Amino acid sequence: MQKWKILIGISCLCVLLAACGKTTNFKAEKDIEIQNFQYTNHENKTVTLDDLQGKPWLALFIFTSCTTVCQPMMANMADIQDALKEKGIEDYRIVGFSVDPEVDTPKKLANYLKNYEVADESKWDLLTGYTQQDIEKLAVKSFQTLVKKTEGEDQVTHGTSFALVNQQGHVVKTYSGFTDVPKDEIVVDVESIIQDSK
Repeated sequence: MQKWKILIGISCLCVLLAACGKTTNFKAEKDIEIQNFQYTNHENKTVTLDDLQGKPWLALFIFTSCTTVCQPMMANMADIQDALKEKGIEDYRIVGFSVDPEVDTPKKLANYLKNYEVADESKWDLLTGYTQQDIEKLAVKSFQTLVKKTEGEDQVTHGTSFALVNQQGHVVKTYSGFTDVPKDEIVVDVESIIQDSK
């Protein structure tokens, strides 16, 4: 009789542990509401904040003539997408904001994306179609990051973080996007935020 009690107790414990394993409970570190926008992507299609609602997305700031941080950042994001694909995670977007919109046309951004072996281009939106002042304001107000182009120069100063945006359009976490990128953590967070919404 005692053995049966022990076995039942162990079985109950296993069930409880299994249930606990399914609980993801993503912990937001930020809550920054993104201001509404209507921009143009690399396929020359209009993309609004409303279009991105309902799915989490990863955001980054890049430009096509960047000679320093942008190429590693794009490669890191492509690696993250590879890892998401390996885990079968599909319900997300990747959004790159050009910080040099007067130079970066949709065609230039489309050609730029082709430089990287991305697992699924359909999940990417490289955005342009706004003024320099617009992107500098959006960066500060919606992502708490810097974008600054000095007149007469072809390089743009900008932040190198990746931002995780939730299904409601709020930045909830940021990560290094250039060096020491926590790729596994980002994948887990994207998976968790999707699971928590179900």
